[in-house]
Amino acid sequence: MSDDGIHLNLFTMNAVEHVSVGSWRYPGDQSTRYTDTDYWTEVARTAERGGFDGVFFADVRGIYDVFDDSRDPAIEKAVQTPSNDPAYVVPAMAEVTDDLGFAITKSTSYNHPYQLAREFSTLDHVTDGRVAWNVVTSYLESAAANLGLEGMIEHDERYDRADEFMEVVYRLWEDSWEDDAVVADRESDVYTDPEKVHGIDFDGDYFRVPGPHGCEPSPQRSPVIYQAGSSDRGREFAAKHAEAVFVSQPNERAVMDYIEDLEARAESYGRDPDSLKFFPGIVPIVGETAEIAEAKHESYKEGIDVEGVLTLLSGFVDMDLSELDPDQTVEHIETQAMQGVVNAFTKNDDREWTVREMAQYAGLGTTSPVVVGTPEQVADEIERWYTEVGVDGFNVKEVVRPDGLRDFVDLVVPELRERGLMRETAGATLRGTLTGSDRLPADHPARR
Repeated sequence: MSDDGIHLNLFTMNAVEHVSVGSWRYPGDQSTRYTDTDYWTEVARTAERGGFDGVFFADVRGIYDVFDDSRDPAIEKAVQTPSNDPAYVVPAMAEVTDDLGFAITKSTSYNHPYQLAREFSTLDHVTDGRVAWNVVTSYLESAAANLGLEGMIEHDERYDRADEFMEVVYRLWEDSWEDDAVVADRESDVYTDPEKVHGIDFDGDYFRVPGPHGCEPSPQRSPVIYQAGSSDRGREFAAKHAEAVFVSQPNERAVMDYIEDLEARAESYGRDPDSLKFFPGIVPIVGETAEIAEAKHESYKEGIDVEGVLTLLSGFVDMDLSELDPDQTVEHIETQAMQGVVNAFTKNDDREWTVREMAQYAGLGTTSPVVVGTPEQVADEIERWYTEVGVDGFNVKEVVRPDGLRDFVDLVVPELRERGLMRETAGATLRGTLTGSDRLPADHPARR
């Protein structure tokens, strides 16, 4: 748990829908403005006013076409389709803020490390060091097909490729350019000292990258590394690489077990387990009174698009849920897709879930807990998770956009500040805000 206060991210997506399928139809929802730069700059200003560390952008390649063996439900219901690349709205959001960070999801399965290293170095420069990378390995067959592959890479091999991918980008970001390589000496006509720029000469199973990096060192060098591994192989990857971990467990006991497990794994890699920050998702529904909050909750539940939710979940778990009876119990399966979502409903909870119950529960924020109440009640729950469960912060999910963010910032954040739970100052970089240092710690694999 952080001793400098609760860290908050807005968890969103540059799309009509993120994880509350059907909410775009709700009166006042502005999700259809996702293509409007003004929408995103408004979001950025609100999040910064609320003391958020950053805006965490989910992203996906491909279209959800597993449900009913068709892409039509995802297109019709706007299930994370259409969506735009989040990286391109970040410079505009950075321009209207001073401290807010930006976590961008990019896949190691469908990018090349040399190109990705350049993109993140550029973003780290233009944001003055406020960028994070949410490392994913991707899970949709449709993405693999559209990117020229015969099929999705097998689950564990995706992580083998990801480990090698990380080694390449670490060498480019951390080792290729010395801190004082750029001299910009007009008199001697030397901009960069060639003796202080090095190739990396990487030759692995998946990549051959001679280097050197094409960018001079950015404020953080490496972006802050986010990850959300849930399978055994995914947990190993997170323990080795992540600075901040998105925890997708459905209850307190499961979150505590996950934190304990990941910290032990991190220590086995020679890392300080206290250096990892843990962020569960949370769906706050807040009102000036408990009655108002509950009325909002009921109206949101009425708007859940069950078929749309099942379309999303079918893609998550790589199983066509349209083939199951709605009252059938969901059994545990080993999946090549998002194992954490399967585990949330089959391993980490004592109850048995039917397909219908799973869809109704997941309609507001998927596997994250929904907290309904007054500002004081929501703050109570956040404080309890922070002090008793031991999390470092929360990825805040909206049901209605951007009213969910505004309500949280205007109603809950003042209560958290009154209790002394919010961090008081921001660092010079996003990593500085999160960890107190602009650079990766010496025990991180990138520095070793």
